[in-house]
Amino acid sequence: MTSLADTPLSVLDLAPVASGADAASTLRDTIDLARQAERLGYHRYWLAEHHNMPGIASSATAVLIGQVANATERIRVGSGGVMLPNHAPLVVAEQFGTLEAFHPGRIDLGIGRAPGTDQRTALALRGSAAALAAREFPQQLTELMSYFEHDAERPVNAVVAEGNGPPVWLLGSSGFSAQLAGMLGLPFSFAHHFSAQNTLPAARIYREAFQPSAVLDKPYLMLGTAVICAETDEHAQWLAGPSGLTFLSLRHGKPIPLPSPQEAAAYEYTDLDRQILQERMASNIVGSPETVRKGLEDLLDETGADELMVTTMVHDHADRVRSYELIADLTR
Repeated sequence: MTSLADTPLSVLDLAPVASGADAASTLRDTIDLARQAERLGYHRYWLAEHHNMPGIASSATAVLIGQVANATERIRVGSGGVMLPNHAPLVVAEQFGTLEAFHPGRIDLGIGRAPGTDQRTALALRGSAAALAAREFPQQLTELMSYFEHDAERPVNAVVAEGNGPPVWLLGSSGFSAQLAGMLGLPFSFAHHFSAQNTLPAARIYREAFQPSAVLDKPYLMLGTAVICAETDEHAQWLAGPSGLTFLSLRHGKPIPLPSPQEAAAYEYTDLDRQILQERMASNIVGSPETVRKGLEDLLDETGADELMVTTMVHDHADRVRSYELIADLTR
């Protein structure tokens, strides 16, 4: 049985904008949560890139990573992830080379293949439909990684990135990135929190495709996992209501700020809504410390993951901090 106490725990933060709050207060909460995560012994603090969503404030991901790294001392800080189709690889290399130069040994560069937004916003970000094609991703990734070393034969170099390359991770929610991460010998972070049905197949693909590299001699799998922990199962389920309503609203094409538990409880759900939420939330681990412990240990046993990255979407900042405190206590 895999021990939770021996498994690194990390934090994935989308900087959720709660109803009644604004982006500025949300970003201040992110800084506070990062400090708390460091105090509690979490291994990494990653921020996710999303755009044109009223409930997420982490769109300027590299900027926010710099602020979090400045506000902390030891915890690794990175992207979970930077959505490469949205950016010129040269720009990403320059940004993360700069971050690594300021914070040597503390920056992670997690790279994703999806745009993290709708197609119109993705086009506004990149300005070229061709750059958004999935088939371009391996070439974009290779170009990005090449900029961390000087090439005298190349007419364009990322000066600040040279010698300042952070560890590169691939992120994924299907088999494509799992296979690519394995072939390149890179660590792989899988989005179990929104693609649980693909977790085991992707883990198998990654391990079967893995080729030892200068980075890793064996596979390293991290799972992004949605967890809400409170003193009782009932209170945790109450706190989980807003994340369900947020997902439902996004599915209906009307993204909203993260509602309060009272707003979520008052919403008039249809039978179909409830069925969708039941399927969506089935992989979330929600409950008291003992319930969460069992859920995390079962996940580790089932997948053999090397690390768990916890994302907690609740309305009140104090409840989010408390959830991370209770989860950290499970490893002691």
